[in-house]
Amino acid sequence: MLSERKWQAVTSSRREFLAGAGVGLLGLAALGIDRASALQEDRPVIESIQVTPLRYPTIGRFKFFEGPPGTPEGRAAVVVRIEDSDGNVGWGQSVPIPKWSYETLESVVTTIRVYLEPVLVGMDPFDLEGIHDAMNANIANGFTTGQPICKAGIDMALHDLICKAKGMSLAELWGRDPGGPVTLSWTLNPKELSETEDLIQQGWERGYRNFNVKVAPDPAYDLELCRILKENVPDGFLWADANGGYDPITAMEVIPKLADIGVDVLEQPVHPNRITAYQEIKKMSALPIAMDEGVISPADLLEFIRLDMLDGMAMKPARVGGLLPAARQLEILEDAELLFLGSGLTDPDISLAASLALYGAFDLQFPAALNGPQFLDGDVLAQPLLPNDDGTIDVPEGPGLGVEVDEEKLAEMAEE
Repeated sequence: MLSERKWQAVTSSRREFLAGAGVGLLGLAALGIDRASALQEDRPVIESIQVTPLRYPTIGRFKFFEGPPGTPEGRAAVVVRIEDSDGNVGWGQSVPIPKWSYETLESVVTTIRVYLEPVLVGMDPFDLEGIHDAMNANIANGFTTGQPICKAGIDMALHDLICKAKGMSLAELWGRDPGGPVTLSWTLNPKELSETEDLIQQGWERGYRNFNVKVAPDPAYDLELCRILKENVPDGFLWADANGGYDPITAMEVIPKLADIGVDVLEQPVHPNRITAYQEIKKMSALPIAMDEGVISPADLLEFIRLDMLDGMAMKPARVGGLLPAARQLEILEDAELLFLGSGLTDPDISLAASLALYGAFDLQFPAALNGPQFLDGDVLAQPLLPNDDGTIDVPEGPGLGVEVDEEKLAEMAEE
């Protein structure tokens, strides 16, 4: 069990590294540094925050992008550009999915423009702690962090800006090796079981040897889907994700059967507020249980570990409010010796680059369900991020996120 003392030791060592690097991201005071103080000490301040809403064309079927008639087509995203008074620029991306969370393209745009930009302009861009505190003070927390997908775009852009200003990669910022390449997992969410083998073949032809499946609420369908997959790919890593779709009784009935078929891990079997159900499911020890939707902040993760609800976590930097809380959560998992899976929100290019940097630096041991390259078309990068022929993808190299935004491409894809 992870103690508060141990977690304080983890964060203290990280602060010492950052202070030595001359960055001081985690060691600064929790209070925001105002413009007058920053200018007086000859530090740069945030001069502008720009948001560009856009929609990436989609390929194939992914159930979370299906909506009622009249719903805008494509994968919504908001590109965030932050510039400081020294001319340093950082890029980030918020990636809302209304059928997965309560955040939308429209809510991200208005929240940044109306509520966050007026507060953050004039603050020290290197004070990530203060900026997160300012965002949380103006968009309040509920049970956990409020509008984390929106805030993640700001956080990623600041990480990019800070590292580019210092000429360092994200891995160097965290005191780690960059790692990579990252092995990818192919996502299956067939509408009919008869489609399964063709979908497996599509992934196989692109070099993928590991698969993740969307399951729940129908256990009979799910068991047959996993059986077909294991029959076709007996040696691949099989990760099932219920997205909280089972009720507790069904989950406890189906989990041993999924294990018997050969499923390696089950993500988010029931809704995250079913705490006693998670405790009972974990006691079964039939499959490793990873939480996803329920874990947003480091405090959530610490509490759920103490309540003995999980064996690990499916990480999504875009879900947890950005790279600062994401890295902290991975440090908690390391210290508690729990597993972490690398996942995403069908991330487009900029958010994908942030996830790859994180997973490479923290030495991800399992195939990552980063399915943006599988389901999305188009990009806003000078050099697109594409998987290799063997089902892996390289960690971007260079300062910051390691990618360069092509502003002409961005303008062409921008939505009014």
